[in-house]
Amino acid sequence: MHRIKVLIAKPGLDGHDRGAKIVAKYLRDAGMEVIYTGLRQSPETIVNTAIQEDVSVVGLSILSGAHIQLCRKIMTVYKEKEIQPPPMFLGGIIPAADMPELMKIGIREVFPPGTPLERIAGKVREIAG
Repeated sequence: MHRIKVLIAKPGLDGHDRGAKIVAKYLRDAGMEVIYTGLRQSPETIVNTAIQEDVSVVGLSILSGAHIQLCRKIMTVYKEKEIQPPPMFLGGIIPAADMPELMKIGIREVFPPGTPLERIAGKVREIAG
């Protein structure tokens, strides 16, 4: 079985990364290789890092309210590069009404604040295939 490699990224101008760091540490402790991009990353930087690191899954942490626009832009960058994006999950304060649009964009899972870390790790294993 291959080791799951996860990129945890903070796109946009949101400066709150506590949740992203907690998830990154938990996934690492669960045996996954985790790369954390740090704050305020552009969609282009996130995609380029994911490609260079050959990640299995990308996790996005967005608390700014711009989740649909940022997710759409990340998928557009993959499309422009003619590369199939890895499975992606999203964490943050995401209104339930936005879930169908996020799924249509290609986001596989959305984890609101308070999601048990074991559930996140289990779903990441599942979507990493």
